Amino acid sequence: MPSSSAHLAPGVWGVVATPFTGSTLDVDEASLVRLVEHLERAGATGLTVLGVFGEAAQLSTAERRTVLETVADSVSLPLVAGATALGTAPVVEEALLAKEAAGDRLAAVMVQVNSPRPEVLALHLRAVHEATGLPVVVQDYPLVSGVRITSEALVAALRDLPFVAAVKAEAPPTPVAVAALTDALDAPVFGGLGGLGLLDELACGAAGAMTGFSFPEGLVACVDAWRDGGYSAARAAWSPYLPLVTFEQQPGIALAIRKECLRRRGLLAESEVRPPAASLPPALHEQLRRHVQEVK
Repeated sequence: MPSSSAHLAPGVWGVVATPFTGSTLDVDEASLVRLVEHLERAGATGLTVLGVFGEAAQLSTAERRTVLETVADSVSLPLVAGATALGTAPVVEEALLAKEAAGDRLAAVMVQVNSPRPEVLALHLRAVHEATGLPVVVQDYPLVSGVRITSEALVAALRDLPFVAAVKAEAPPTPVAVAALTDALDAPVFGGLGGLGLLDELACGAAGAMTGFSFPEGLVACVDAWRDGGYSAARAAWSPYLPLVTFEQQPGIALAIRKECLRRRGLLAESEVRPPAASLPPALHEQLRRHVQEVK
């Protein structure tokens, strides 16, 4: 079966953090521009905006529009816009906002799995597509959605939906999920979770990574090396970054660590996160300095 023109291109789709500034934690548009321009220079295939690590759930509608318009005006990369809701009507509203703000730069809307029942999920995704005309990236991220679906049920839901642009597999063990999905679906499957399982996901058929990491050039180097030289080349390219990857992905504080890494790289002016996200514990500042120093 030939690939759909709606399918996302393989490679690295960088998940964009939303920078804030000042005591009121306003969206920092200047830092956002620096960040996405760096992602483009680093070789990202496209960008995922308003994802979980973009703190989209903590943004107002006006702020979401500002983020999308700023990113679209700053880089030429295709964009995927995340939807935070699980219900069909609010997802449609979020997707239409993204379509209005980003226009033809919008490659797809990313929609979370909202039910373990394939028939319910399929109806949801079809309704979103029909209401918006947009291709859909399906995100299986039970840690955030609270919904757990088997790979078999996910395949059953997606098999007959030609508008599915990609699947983002973030239900551990992700390599097993990637293998099952790539074996049964035509749509490309991307790993996430900050690149923790990237090598194994590529080995199981992943088209690349759709995730955030404070050194996106490392993600690009790994995926490019896999394509050109296979496992050994990809392992060599990714190994220098792995200590920071595991440090950055600590549960509960991963977002704060990543934003502080980005600040120390000069890409963000400030590294604050919006509540209820946790701030970076002072006990980790020195170890973070060591990690960043090692991969500069």
